[in-house]
Amino acid sequence: MALVPVAEALERLLDGAAPLVAESVPLIEAVDRVLAEPVVALRTQPPFNASAMDGYAARAADVASAPAKLSVVGTAPAGRGFDGTVGQHQAVRIFTGAPVPEGADTIVIQENVRDLGDGTIEVTEPTAEWRNIRRIGLDFSKGDVLLEKGRVLDPAALSLTASANHPRVSVVKRPLVAIIATGDELLPPGSDLGPDQIISSNAYGVAAAAQSVGARALDLGIAADRPEAIAALVRKAVEAGADVIVTLGGASVGDHDLIHDVLTGEGMTLGFWKIAMRPGKPLMFGRLGGIRCIGLPGNPVASLVCSQLFLKALLAKLGGRDHRHDVRPARLGAAMAANDLRQDYVRAVVRENDGQLVATPFGIQDSSMLRLLSDANGLIVRAPFAPASAAGDACSVLMLR
Repeated sequence: MALVPVAEALERLLDGAAPLVAESVPLIEAVDRVLAEPVVALRTQPPFNASAMDGYAARAADVASAPAKLSVVGTAPAGRGFDGTVGQHQAVRIFTGAPVPEGADTIVIQENVRDLGDGTIEVTEPTAEWRNIRRIGLDFSKGDVLLEKGRVLDPAALSLTASANHPRVSVVKRPLVAIIATGDELLPPGSDLGPDQIISSNAYGVAAAAQSVGARALDLGIAADRPEAIAALVRKAVEAGADVIVTLGGASVGDHDLIHDVLTGEGMTLGFWKIAMRPGKPLMFGRLGGIRCIGLPGNPVASLVCSQLFLKALLAKLGGRDHRHDVRPARLGAAMAANDLRQDYVRAVVRENDGQLVATPFGIQDSSMLRLLSDANGLIVRAPFAPASAAGDACSVLMLR
């Protein structure tokens, strides 16, 4: 089977992927969710001309010059307006957020007022018409489209939705990705290891990658290298309503790499298997009914690099998010040998130097070495058959953080 180029693999993996169905959730649960439909204002804000400051509501004609004496005829706290009308040479003590009384068309801030006693004040600075007043509908009016479909609900968007009088909001369902690790040699963190065993670490990074684009992660644990054990967890993922099933390991060509046979036995239609990239060659993709299945390599770095390139892109699309790989131009900080037929993703430290990014690759790129991936903040992307490059040559870098 010929190796599938990276771009083609991504295109095939995303083919037909579309935002999932909408669901209505309370605003308090809607942070970082994606709007499934626009938010339209159910009210006008502010709903009345409101004072923007603590001070005195007055007629602008009476305070166009200073000093000016006014009689205080009432008080207007927030939430309880003054019922009367402000007449000539009159004022109402007013507080921020209160409705501006009828007859008044300016607010004199309290710093510009001197209390003369007996209900009389003296305005010490002229105040223009509509000064310190938030006009009705200043923020928005009933029927305005405030947020477009596809907007991610950040804190400001959530507060705006609440202000528009929506207690709930329609959002795209968060994709559910079920994660299945495979291998007799694997044990969970905290275990006492035997001489032939290692810690199962990939699921945690894959789950974090999924959650970073708004998906939910369901860790189904570790399946032994037996078809029936793997099949049982696949069925558990289906029963849980997974939108994506991710398997870790077991997707290569060894005698104990069983994922392909188990998934096809469960009804998966294979999309592709093995791609022209390093690390990540054994990547597998198929569809089990409406569920997309991704078989990630068992090597930790390969698993996480493939999650960065493929899993995050798929989950973002299913979740209605706009997701793009952050690829930037840079210069090499060290020489690199010629590349072979696979597109290479080389762990590197990327720093800015004189306004330009410089990407320095690590000397060792073994796909089992998680520490180097943790230390790296970028991946140098090298095309198939790229010639040898010298320090200072142009390159492209996929930024990780």
